[in-house]
This record gives sequence, structure tokens and C-alpha cells, in this order.
Amino acid sequence: MKLIVEEGPSKGTSFTTSRGRCTIGSHPSSSLVIEDPTVSRFHCELRFDEKSVRLVDTGSHNGTSVNGVLVLDAMVRDGSRLSLGNTVIRVRYDIASTPLPLSSKSQFGEMFGESVAMRNTFALLEKAAKSDATLLLEGETGTGKTLAARSVHRESPRKNGPFVMVDCGAIPTNLLESELFGHERGAFTGANQQRVGALEEASGGTLFLDEIGELPLDLQPKLLGAIEGRWVRRVGSNKTIDVDIRLVVATNRNLREEVNAGRFRSDLYYRFAVVNVELPPLRRRAEDIPPLASTILQSIGASPEQIESMMAAGLHDKLVHSSWPGNVRELRNYLERCLVFESVLPVPEHSDEEAGSLSEMPYADAKDRALREFEKTYLRDLLAKHDKVSAAAEVAGIDRTYFYRLLRRNGLTKT
Repeated sequence: MKLIVEEGPSKGTSFTTSRGRCTIGSHPSSSLVIEDPTVSRFHCELRFDEKSVRLVDTGSHNGTSVNGVLVLDAMVRDGSRLSLGNTVIRVRYDIASTPLPLSSKSQFGEMFGESVAMRNTFALLEKAAKSDATLLLEGETGTGKTLAARSVHRESPRKNGPFVMVDCGAIPTNLLESELFGHERGAFTGANQQRVGALEEASGGTLFLDEIGELPLDLQPKLLGAIEGRWVRRVGSNKTIDVDIRLVVATNRNLREEVNAGRFRSDLYYRFAVVNVELPPLRRRAEDIPPLASTILQSIGASPEQIESMMAAGLHDKLVHSSWPGNVRELRNYLERCLVFESVLPVPEHSDEEAGSLSEMPYADAKDRALREFEKTYLRDLLAKHDKVSAAAEVAGIDRTYFYRLLRRNGLTKT
């Protein structure tokens, strides 16, 4: 695919790629950099596979148009004109064979998969494991980002060093700074003894920061300084301590959207996005589901006879014909229930009124569900109180284009 800037300050600039995703924006780390003040830092993305090219607006301030139509998510044809602020880009692509790096193995560390999508992911992770470059893992919830981070560590030269994980979304904001950087005795109320932070503890090994999109804005410059300087200063201390870490971060958020919205620093994102690997959802590797299910069942205590009996009783068909929006985590929970009741249970319907209390779910699943419910309820209330979407967006403090995107994501419209 080739992108050619036909109008705007960057007229004449072009970019050619055969990779599955490229970004367009004014940020230096964008695939196609547009020097135009009306173009957002990460304005939009083009994602393509063997069948189609898809454009996704990543929360831009001025919106994205395809052939004159304002879009949030649209299919793009050869020859389409993309309008980003004052810039116009022509899309040209051709059907051609492009070599795809594939691992010769169906397993990487603790991860398993024989599909093309997973073997491509393994090839990327194998290369990433050999270096100390910062690794950014992206993907939907439940796709195995923690497993990937641990596997990269175990396949790296640092495998004999510590692997330290911090979930930035699970720790209260007032405790997260101490968790990351440590503190001295008496640094604050309740600091009765000295504490070594995660950056210091991970020295000589790998530090994995999960849910990095949840990192509070006021902590981001301090983390950036620690990463760039490879040193840490405990809370309540003036002394700096050198650290030697390999950094792996993960998120199920689109950090480019977070940068555009001002919730994530662009310079910190630039430090994270050295090597990017997106973990594929289960629906993109359906052929992996039955063998993966057998592996999971075996790991939770099912005998070979039980596994064979469940598959023969219809489990195989239920597995491959379900969408699994919660991915591997949801699949594992379902299989555990089947094993407990010793029968092939119906696959849960996914709706707004999901059964079960939050306390019965893993933390990450419960948080995702609670956020989805809050978002939809909030948007419904806003639409009920305001006649125009522009007024609702203004009250919410959200750009109108992004507000429309939220409505579409939640299946809401303003009549």
C-alpha cells in the first residue's frame, strides 16, 4: 500500500508499507508523518489484511473523511482520498504476495498456537526476546499479554534475572508511586519502613507494566525520567539509584487515542513504542481453539478420557462457533465451569445484562464490564437530557467526533 500526500503542507510526501497496520499523524513516531497543525498527533490508522483495507479514526480533533464522507471506521478502496484537516492523502494499493515472518514452532514460552496469526506473533516475539528494546504489547483483554511478557523474559538473556510485574490499573493512585519507585521510612504517613520499588527490584531482569494506559498523568513524567536515565529515586529520598532493566508494557487501550485526548504523554508513548506486537484475538485464530481448549482442560485437571468425551459431546462445535470476546481468559473460565459440572454447558450470551456479580469474575474482566456498563449508562443519560449531540458532547467535555465514536461503540443513536 502506498500513501501519497496530494494537498497540504506536506504535499509530495509518501509512504509505502506491506505491514498490517500503519498510523498517520503529526507525531514523529507515526508511519506517515504529516506536518500540518490541523492533523492530530495520531490522527488515524490503516489496518489491512489479505482481504481489505480498513481506516479507523483514533480520536482525532478535526475528524477523518473518506471521499468527502466523515467516518469513524470505514473500508478504503484503491484510489480513495483521505481528508485529515487541511491535508488530502491518496491511497494506492495492489494485490501482491508479501513474505510473512512465521516461527517454525507452535509454542513460544508458555504460549501455544499453530495458526498463521500466532506463528507470526511468535516470530516477532522471538526477535524481541533477543534484545533489550522496550516492548509494547497491545491487544484485547484476555489475549495473553501477561503470558507473552513472561515468555519473552524466559526466552531472553535476562531469564536468570527477576521478572517483576506491576498492574497499573489495580493499584490505588496514591500507592502506585511507592510501588514503582519505592520509599524511605517516614516519607509519608504509614511509611514505617523502607520499601524497594518495582524498578529497583527488577534490576538485572525484566519489569512488566500491565495496563499502562491507566498510569496517572502526574506520574508519567517521573516514569519517563527513570526510563531514560535508568535510575530511580525513592519517595522521600534525594539519592538516585542506578537500575538495569528491560521494560515490557501492555495495554488493551489504544494509546494513540489516549495521546490525542491528552490522557497520555506523547513522549512517554514514543519511549514505549520501540517494538510493537499486537496479540491476535481468538476469533482471528479459530483453528487454535480446540487444541488450546484441550491444553487448558489438561492443565486444570481433566483426564484424557474426560477431554475426549466432552469433545464428542459437542464441545468442539461450541468452541469454534463462538466469538469469545473475552478471548483466552473467557475460554478458560467456560472450560472450568464445564469441568466442574461434568457436562458441555451453553456458551454464555454476551449482552449488556450479563449474569453473575462482579465479585465472581477475575479483576480484569470485572473492571472491563463495569467500565462498559458505566459508559453506556452515562451516554444514555446525556442523550436523554440534551436535544443535540453537540450539546451532550460539550457537557461531557468530549470532542464531538470522539463522542460519535462512543455512541457507535455502544450501539446508541440520537433520534
